[in-house]
Amino acid sequence: MIEISEPITTERLVLRPFTAADEAAMLAFESRPEVARYLYNEARTSEDNARELAVRQGQTALRDEGDTLLLAVELDGEVIGYTLLTWLSERHRQGEFGYVLHPDHGGRGLATEAAREMLRLGFEQVGLHRIIGRCDPRNEASAKLMSRLGMRQEAHFVESEIFKGEWGGELHFAMLAREWEAAERPG
Repeated sequence: MIEISEPITTERLVLRPFTAADEAAMLAFESRPEVARYLYNEARTSEDNARELAVRQGQTALRDEGDTLLLAVELDGEVIGYTLLTWLSERHRQGEFGYVLHPDHGGRGLATEAAREMLRLGFEQVGLHRIIGRCDPRNEASAKLMSRLGMRQEAHFVESEIFKGEWGGELHFAMLAREWEAAERPG
């Protein structure tokens, strides 16, 4: 349905498939405990990072339900994070997006810029009807980002799973294609 082989340029960023040359830049943020804090993985070691990079290099298309498109987020030639879109349901035209940004680049709207582009791809190129985003309730920055994008919070699951050895919750946000179109229309 969509395959990304050429870089996508936004105002300040380049979104593109990961390459083998990205290993050191990826490890620079993936190895940080504060990056892994709200993710299902732990801070990555060099070996974990290399294995994950190999997986990411193959995540360049959404062809079938269950596929994930995962793009490196590049600023001034340096990979500073990633953004992703997973095709959850073909029949119901549902997707889920996410993003991770190196903490040294936070607070400048870069994650919002990358996430907005992933929503655009999902709605305008893939033709999704609904895209969700999820985050840990303690991850206030991520919840605020999804709100800034115009997504609405639909659920707050309290102590819904064991997460890294303790009870954790989850916030669910969503946006419909018609909401995206209304938000992107000038005026």
